[in-house]
Amino acid sequence: MKKIIVGLVILVAIGLAVVYSLFFSASVRLDEKSKLVYIHTGWSFEQVNEMLVEKHFINHPWGFRIFARYKKYNESVIPGRYRVLNGMSNAQLVNMLIKGKQEPESISLHNIIFKGDLAGIVGSKMESDSAIFMKTLNDAPFLKPFGVNPTNVLAIFVPGTYKMNWTDSPEMFITQMDTNYKRFWTKERRVKASKAGLSPMQVTILASIVQAEQCLHMDEKPIIAGLYINRLKKGMPLQSDPTLVYARGDFSIERVRDGDKAQDSPYNTYKHTGLPPGPINMPEPSSIDAVLDYNANDYIYMCAEADGTGRHHFSKTLDEQNKYAARYREYLNKHQIER
Repeated sequence: MKKIIVGLVILVAIGLAVVYSLFFSASVRLDEKSKLVYIHTGWSFEQVNEMLVEKHFINHPWGFRIFARYKKYNESVIPGRYRVLNGMSNAQLVNMLIKGKQEPESISLHNIIFKGDLAGIVGSKMESDSAIFMKTLNDAPFLKPFGVNPTNVLAIFVPGTYKMNWTDSPEMFITQMDTNYKRFWTKERRVKASKAGLSPMQVTILASIVQAEQCLHMDEKPIIAGLYINRLKKGMPLQSDPTLVYARGDFSIERVRDGDKAQDSPYNTYKHTGLPPGPINMPEPSSIDAVLDYNANDYIYMCAEADGTGRHHFSKTLDEQNKYAARYREYLNKHQIER
């Protein structure tokens, strides 16, 4: 009898050792601390298991399958981007996957000019590709409740770094950006916009022009904003060279010519008064605040200084402007800047 009991104890011990080895001992053996695993929408449990085996993520696939079935993960595969750690057990791996604990993507939105640039950056971080994201950015009926359209949609994307899941849809991400946009536009900012006679959208569009005009010397931004607000109030064309460059889509242009000013585009602020139909870049919060806190001046004209510093001369009269413009043309000619 004693031998039978001892034998049973040994069998139980062996069984527990096997269970521990299959389910709770380290099954994931990686050549680095961690790796990312992508489980696509619509995948079956068999596809997940096959991927983990093929990529050598698990050493005990039989144990993974058994524990996954015990936890019923085989009945509810959750797609996502998961970080698998070296030394994980099958139990830890299954529990992570069944809870859908994704590793969030980090997206940095800065220095963006066109919707295509935005679609490329965001699309590379989500299961949906950039083409699908671009299609959503051009979906007028979807964008309408957000108060934007395919032309000015860039305005609701406030530059910054954001978190998102790989499986988030384009619609989900745009909704997230709209929520952030509404949070950015506090009551204080809206009051300032109203006092300037502008809507939040108009402020953003003007801020994009100010940012294109001056991205080196921040102290000039409020001055430029005040100058353009003066022109808007007088019904004068903004005559902003960066809007012409945007219309052409050639950002290598350093010298705007008369031919550029004749182009047929709603972004040609030499031909059309008022603001263009949408922002010409994704303006930073500092540029938006520069417009809201604009310098109340009497300037109507501006011209780059003839020294390559990126600073500007500001003028109240056309005579002053013509004097500074002549100096700047000489500077361009001297340095053989023709285009």
